[in-house]
Amino acid sequence: MDQFTVRTAEQLSTLLQAFRKNAGLTQREAALRLGVTQQTYSALERHAEKVSTTRLLKLLGILGVELVLSKPGSAPQPAEAQTPPQTPAW
Repeated sequence: MDQFTVRTAEQLSTLLQAFRKNAGLTQREAALRLGVTQQTYSALERHAEKVSTTRLLKLLGILGVELVLSKPGSAPQPAEAQTPPQTPAW
């Protein structure tokens, strides 16, 4: 399984474009599946920092990619083996 560390929106933008191309989709095709115009999709790829979490997760599903969160220096585990972090008592 390929893993990519993303620390900036610019990195995310580049990866989204690469994942789309790897999936064999044009911007127009990805936009149709996401339910937006090609222009909106193009802006999404260029400005990933402005994408809602809901839309990003839907797009990742379309592209056949999953989101894995981990602490720096820790090895990611399969989702089934993970225990979600406790909600802090604010």
